[in-house]
Order: sequence, then C-alpha cells, then structure tokens
Amino acid sequence: MRYGKKYFDMGKYFDMIQSSHGALNTPNYKMVSADYDLVPVKPTLDGEPCYEDHPIGFKPENGYFDAADVRKAAYWAVFAGAAGHTYGHHCVWSMCTNPEPYFIMHWKQAIMRPGAWQMQYLRALIESRPFLERIPDQSLIAENYEGANHLRATRGNDYAFVYSPNGLEIKVNMGKISGKKVKAYWYDPREGNTAFIGEYDNEGVHSFIPPSSGRGNDWVLILDDASKGYQAPDVGKLP
Repeated sequence: MRYGKKYFDMGKYFDMIQSSHGALNTPNYKMVSADYDLVPVKPTLDGEPCYEDHPIGFKPENGYFDAADVRKAAYWAVFAGAAGHTYGHHCVWSMCTNPEPYFIMHWKQAIMRPGAWQMQYLRALIESRPFLERIPDQSLIAENYEGANHLRATRGNDYAFVYSPNGLEIKVNMGKISGKKVKAYWYDPREGNTAFIGEYDNEGVHSFIPPSSGRGNDWVLILDDASKGYQAPDVGKLP
C-alpha cells in the first residue's frame, strides 16, 4: 500500500493512495479516511486498487481478483470520501495479446469484463443525489463488521447510502438526514437496479436485511428524505 502524501506532502492539487494487489479485502477506506482528514483539504482517490483478473498477491496459484473484489474496493473508497476511483484490468494495462497464467486473457476480451461495466453504476448512484454536499459518515451505522463484511456509509443533508459488500444486515441510526419520514431502497451494484423497500419514521435504530447475501451479493441501502422526491439512479443519463 502507498500514500501519495508520503512523497508529495506539499502538493496543492490532490492526494492519492495505492491499495494495490497484495491481498483480498485490503481496507483502502482507512487510507482514504486518513487523506480525507488532512489539512489543507484536498481531493483524494485510490489510484491503483486491486485490478480485475490480477493474481492475488501477484501469485496465480492464489487465484485472481474478480468483479466482486473491484466493486468492493470502489464502494469502500468512494463512500469513505474519495473524490473518484480508478478501475483497472490486469490484461488491459499490459495490452496482453498472448494469455498465460499471469495475464489470463487478451485485452480485447478484458475490456468487456463485468467489473469494468459495473463502474458506471457507482457513478450513476453518486450523481443521482447532490454530490458536493456528500460526506462520509460512519455514525449512520449502529453495528458494523470486521474484514470482508465491513460496512461503509456516506450521506448528504437529505439522503444516505450504506454499502454492504456481502449482503449482511444493516442497522441504521436514523435521524442523521433531514425529514420526518425516510424512503428506503435497495440498489444493486451488479445490475444498477433499484427496489423500493418502504417508508419509515426517521428516528431510532432500524434494521434492513438485503435481498441476498454471500460473497458477491453486495448491496447499497439508499435512504432519502421522503419529502424530496428523489428518483432512482438512472444509468441511461450518463454521457
């Protein structure tokens, strides 16, 4: 893992981290959070997270990072306060034309991998609500998990998103956004679909159970001030 601030601490433009390809479930959100809290305030992002189909720990015998891994790295980072995200594929940066165990496919095949396609759904989600007021806020989460199941939360003044990488229960401290009533939705990072859950009082602690669970069954809980009339994220509006 690398911190840009270690080498360019006086830079006035932005900060960058590199969570890299060394292991599964690297907690890049910790690195992003550390940058987010720096003064003076600068944008930060994970400039090199795990790449899709890259050997885990640089060893093919360990297996390869897949779409679930690259989605997790993206949502963890952006919900922790990153200004954007870098998606990468191991066989695209190398422009692989002769597949072998370390580079497992031709680059023309690699550009169509699911993790690459699914990055647009993260963008559609973030741009569906007021962007510039959004902050990371872990106080939304009443109970969290360690390791691969770690939940990350972000919110604006009248909306909130909570990411569950493996579809485990989310217990929310309500009352962190405006409104007497909150509309809740599930957002699917794999397909970009939204499903209405219900409308709830904006107080107390409420538990939400995702539609599915297990590795690769990641979900985003969307909470909106019911009076705002926000629409579901729309991938079709992306340029």
